[in-house]
Amino acid sequence: MTASPLTSLVARRAVAAARPVHARLRTAGRLGAADARIRALEDLAVSWLVAHSIAILRVCLGAVFFGFGLLKFVPGVSPAQDLVEHTTDILTLGLIPGSVALVGVATLECVIGLCLITGRGLRAAVYLLCVQLIGILSPVVLLAARLFDGPHGAPTLEGQYVLKDVILVGAALVIASTVGGARLTRESDADSVR
Repeated sequence: MTASPLTSLVARRAVAAARPVHARLRTAGRLGAADARIRALEDLAVSWLVAHSIAILRVCLGAVFFGFGLLKFVPGVSPAQDLVEHTTDILTLGLIPGSVALVGVATLECVIGLCLITGRGLRAAVYLLCVQLIGILSPVVLLAARLFDGPHGAPTLEGQYVLKDVILVGAALVIASTVGGARLTRESDADSVR
């Protein structure tokens, strides 16, 4: 029984996907001088990314927090104003008025942003980020009906606003790991250390 061309193609793709990327790169070494130049450029780019990408991520995350924090200082400007006020009202059991909570969240976000942008006070910024991320993601639990009130339970615009913050959590985890001493390395660098 012969395999159809489609089955054969799928099988080849599955085998290729199962092999580690670095194994495929080693077998590609038979290519010509153009490939060697491309590889040299890739190595240069990867080296630059290893050296600078986490710092760029830190500054970008800081700019996002600082920008969103600034918006909250001006009443009616932040699209998240009502959501922030309602969430903090629930979290504080109504003890903190919405306008005070909004200024508090704005201040917290600006402080986090400035720490991340400048690279100073990173340990404090990570702890503040933990508090902030609880506040950012708590509407998913506390206000789920409001966030997923779209057609067929789809997220509303506010729900999408909150859900995109998952990427902020991922970026914050990377930044938090660097405070503890972690750093990005290349596989070839790690092999030479062993």
